[in-house]
Amino acid sequence: MEEIKIEEVIDKPLKEAISKEILSDLPEWFGLPQSTKEYIHQAAKHPFWVAKNKKQILGFISMRETSIDCAEIYCMGVKKEFHRKGIGSLLVEALEASAIQKYSYLQVKTVAQGHYKEYDRTIAFYKNMGFKKMEVFPFLWDEWNPCLVMVKKIR
Repeated sequence: MEEIKIEEVIDKPLKEAISKEILSDLPEWFGLPQSTKEYIHQAAKHPFWVAKNKKQILGFISMRETSIDCAEIYCMGVKKEFHRKGIGSLLVEALEASAIQKYSYLQVKTVAQGHYKEYDRTIAFYKNMGFKKMEVFPFLWDEWNPCLVMVKKIR
């Protein structure tokens, strides 16, 4: 694989275009059209990084402040053909390098363990990145998508 570069993106329409391209490749994770549209719209409002090689966009990550001490990985996606190649780790590391300047903690929300195999892989990824299970909120999103909040102390 060619060299992967992680770059911060400032331009809102470009953020929307990138997130739309990536999330449309991930229907197993982002298959609810209204929710996906909201992720795309909101991701453009927040700090945003893209992973790319010379030829194409590979993935992105966006960060949102949740309190004066904590930021969250608001949305993240890597095209399926590039899963398990270290791109997600590079994106989280870029976000973390920025977050550590202002925040003490990072959090991420995902679907609780045992509901969908795709999300079980997502949880394993975040565990490998140092995140710990904080709490499951069974009805934050809806009954069939219980929300797992994972946290990581970054300073």
